[in-house]
Amino acid sequence: MNKIDNHIKQATELLRMIVSIPSFSFEEEKRSLFIYDYLKKNGAEAKRIYNNILSFSPLMDESKPTLMLNSHIDTVKPSEAYTFNPFDPPIFEDKIYGLGSNDAGASVVSMIQTYLYFIHDIELLKSLPVNLALVLTAEEECSGKKGIEAIESDLRKLMDFAIIGEPTQMNAAIAERGLLVIDATSRGISGHAAINEGKNAIYIAIEDIEVLRNFKFEKTSKLMGNIKMTVTQIEAGCQHNVIPDTCKYVVDIRPTDSYNNKEIMEILSKELKSELKPRSLTNKSSITPMGHPLIKTINSLELKSYISPTTSDWMRITFPAIKMGPGESIRSHKADEYIYTKEIAHSIETYIKFVKNIKL
Repeated sequence: MNKIDNHIKQATELLRMIVSIPSFSFEEEKRSLFIYDYLKKNGAEAKRIYNNILSFSPLMDESKPTLMLNSHIDTVKPSEAYTFNPFDPPIFEDKIYGLGSNDAGASVVSMIQTYLYFIHDIELLKSLPVNLALVLTAEEECSGKKGIEAIESDLRKLMDFAIIGEPTQMNAAIAERGLLVIDATSRGISGHAAINEGKNAIYIAIEDIEVLRNFKFEKTSKLMGNIKMTVTQIEAGCQHNVIPDTCKYVVDIRPTDSYNNKEIMEILSKELKSELKPRSLTNKSSITPMGHPLIKTINSLELKSYISPTTSDWMRITFPAIKMGPGESIRSHKADEYIYTKEIAHSIETYIKFVKNIKL
């Protein structure tokens, strides 16, 4: 067995172990400690900040930029449709089942083994054009305050660029849309339905929803196209014979680099009659600068690139990144989640090739 094959084998064994350790967002301590101990036992110096794990290669050269390998260790809660215990899944040679196996356990173990591959070979580490760091974060699935957000100011000083490990089929996302969720409330006046008193809040909401449905922002992103807006929830009324004075609805918006979330809020507030309240303004869109070493490396290795419709911890860092990892996004958060072992093998081989061939 050659060196890379050994790390592939270790990655699959490690993933089978960590999927058995529940690690819901805000409850990652057991998995965090397990991975921390695993890194220490395998020769990697590491530290924990909350449930985040950070490790820097033993040869940090200040003249070289630092590449961060990052993925998240938390999971959503399991679907009730699981046909097996998500923490004690059936074992197959070609697949690894279990909650978080695809999102993002496979990226976690692939990045761990890529990192160990390099730090166990000092001469190889010296020859790299970059320093390497491994950062495994908590609370990604819920945008928690003690995940990457808690360490971002430190990362900003230490890291130059990053690969964010998420299920992308090892295609390279060179941009991702942001996320802006708005809780909207239309206000009317209650009255008796039989005599059509009052002012119906539902009708006000319908008018606003029609505006949203047809609204076109003036600026369009050259790379990401138009901003996407979808009304996903609506609630109104207390009984059949009362004109509702309040109607609440939720708008899911996927921003581009054309406008930031604050600007989108300002524009929509002028167009709609409803009161608008954003859940967060920080979930920004992300884009890799054209001509950046990450883009040059993608092109030189002939990797497929695309624009990701989903968010990740990329939106919480301020330095350039791409998103790339094993698995498929379509499997995420579904019952009987799985990853193919061949996907893990391919990801480790690709990560290693990428690090060795970064075009600065």
